[in-house]
Amino acid sequence: MQRWSELSDVPGAFGPTVVTIGNFDGVHRGHQAVLARLVDEASRRSARAVAITFDPHPLAVLHPEHAPAALTTLEHRLDLLAAAGLDAVLVMKFTRELALWSPEQFVEDVLVTALHATAVVVGRDMRFGHRNSGDVQTLRELGARHGFDVLLIDDLGAQPHGSSSRRWSSTWVRELLVAGDVEDAAEVLGRPHRVTGVVVHGDHRGRELGYPTANLSQDAQGLIPRDGVYAGWLVRLGDSKDGATPGERLPAAISVGTNPTFDGHERRVEAYVLDRDDLDLYAETVGVEFVRRLRPTLRFDGIDPLVVQMAQDVEESRAVLGVTRPGPGFGG
Repeated sequence: MQRWSELSDVPGAFGPTVVTIGNFDGVHRGHQAVLARLVDEASRRSARAVAITFDPHPLAVLHPEHAPAALTTLEHRLDLLAAAGLDAVLVMKFTRELALWSPEQFVEDVLVTALHATAVVVGRDMRFGHRNSGDVQTLRELGARHGFDVLLIDDLGAQPHGSSSRRWSSTWVRELLVAGDVEDAAEVLGRPHRVTGVVVHGDHRGRELGYPTANLSQDAQGLIPRDGVYAGWLVRLGDSKDGATPGERLPAAISVGTNPTFDGHERRVEAYVLDRDDLDLYAETVGVEFVRRLRPTLRFDGIDPLVVQMAQDVEESRAVLGVTRPGPGFGG
């Protein structure tokens, strides 16, 4: 998949294209339905499938106090878009200048001149241009003028809570993560939620207890779920000291919180890789993926009851993740 960060990066002869536009934060099941329609339509028209996305989120520029917490890093978002079968993604840097573009300028400069769009696939709530003045009807009128079709995707719902139905959305994912419901968040996303960061030195208490953890840096990206202990995966994403293949997934027990047993104040994400005390992950970029919340964060009256609970957490994590090898326990 080609990745462009400027309009000038788009090859002059690229096209014709079928295009969709959105932030695609999380690339959840609703996004995936739009992308599948996009790829199918592009194939039918012998065209290229292209997504236009924005970085940073427009609200982070225009109204930062109201900007939602990002679900994915830009790199992870692009990887997920590539996995959907797109031919190219245009990442437009969102600035106050771009926010002033009229719907007509956006269509003419981006969809027509740069991408040679033959069709645009959008949802019913699609808005674009200065002060969101453009909508689906605006796009249809401009499409008629410039020779491209506008294809509407109906909102899609799901029933992970039984009989209730709700539209797939990034907002829904955020609500679930704040509640610690990572299983239903994964149902909406179509995969476990990931937090990405660089492994840094912590207090080394886990190693002293025999359960070394990988502590993510405070600038880790991706909405951090509610405090608690989770079963999940540690994914090695960057260069490693031991030559591990990027993308290697290791089963883990994950702690989110302030370590109240030790009167901690800094909220941390730390992961113990099950049955491994030989890993040197410091300075490595990793993703921590959340599969199931096992329990809330607790304050223990001393080390001994903490260690007992750690062992129970690891056994439960092993059962959740389908890992059978016996090993040491994990943290609270």
